[in-house]
Amino acid sequence: MIVLSKRPTIQDVAERAGVSRGTVDRVLNNRSYVRDEVRERVMAAIRETGYLSPREAHRRMDAGRPLPLAPVKLGVLLPNWGGPFHAEVSRGIQSARAALAERHAEIRVCMCETDLPVEAIELLDELLGWGAQGIALCALEDVSIEAKVNELAEQGIPCITFNSDLPNSRRLCFIGQDYAKSGRIAAELLSKCIPADAQVLAMAGNLEYNGHRTRLDGFCRHMAAKGFAASQIEVIETYNNYRLTFNRVTEAIRTMPGLRAIYMANRSVTGCVDAVRAAGMTGRLRIIAHDMSERRRQMLREGSLDLTVTQDLYRQGYQPLTLLCDLLQQGRSPESDLISTDISIVCAQNTD
Repeated sequence: MIVLSKRPTIQDVAERAGVSRGTVDRVLNNRSYVRDEVRERVMAAIRETGYLSPREAHRRMDAGRPLPLAPVKLGVLLPNWGGPFHAEVSRGIQSARAALAERHAEIRVCMCETDLPVEAIELLDELLGWGAQGIALCALEDVSIEAKVNELAEQGIPCITFNSDLPNSRRLCFIGQDYAKSGRIAAELLSKCIPADAQVLAMAGNLEYNGHRTRLDGFCRHMAAKGFAASQIEVIETYNNYRLTFNRVTEAIRTMPGLRAIYMANRSVTGCVDAVRAAGMTGRLRIIAHDMSERRRQMLREGSLDLTVTQDLYRQGYQPLTLLCDLLQQGRSPESDLISTDISIVCAQNTD
């Protein structure tokens, strides 16, 4: 059960200022016998907590003015990813921080340094210790992380997943692309660009992330529906590592004589493009990727990348925090437990 943030009380002000309730009452009623230093401390606590005296609350209600919202603390857990994901999601978080400042929302971001589930759990505990009342997270689909999200739900701490889901947990909702659909779109495009007997290299990032795995599965299933046998598609997991991607693409070009296309469900598109260029195969292999960055935009324009299927990463950083704020301050729940962001297809002609 989600526990909503309660409206600040006179006791909250007293505890914040380190004084008695009687002292707060004397300050509120402008009575004497309160030292200036104590009065300033109480007034600061009133501002920080957003406390309204019953008299002021009634006055505002009679005037038809909304009551101030209770302060909330929101946490964000990010994976150890760079590139366009980090840039755009961070931009969304910064916009949410600015937009929610007047709603007295404080936001703290923690970022994993590894893909180890234990680190994600430790950072969730760190956010909880800080006082987070709601958490937005992108994490591995791991049973221990799902159990942690369930534990937080039991404590009344709502969690919203974004970019990569934890569908078997008690998360409040997921905000991200329909990854199966984006994988199918990539397969539909690629299948029209290569012969029916072609071999395809499918480069995955980290299949422990639900989004990566779901996207690849959507791609492979639709390629099968288009008549491509499983034996024609070589799946390689590279953990978004440039050197590993470069080496695996180089090896595939050498050992797969029927290779005609590469599907990049992997963020290290530069590693792929560089390997293709080094082998003298630029323009002879079709390459389809996901997401957008300045480097990817340049690749599209120069013809070393054919297409990219993009998603709204900015919204994935912004929307979870606004939804958590709505829930905690106003009791307004998300309309759905699956909120899909846009899917766009970008080529050299619409990179702007």
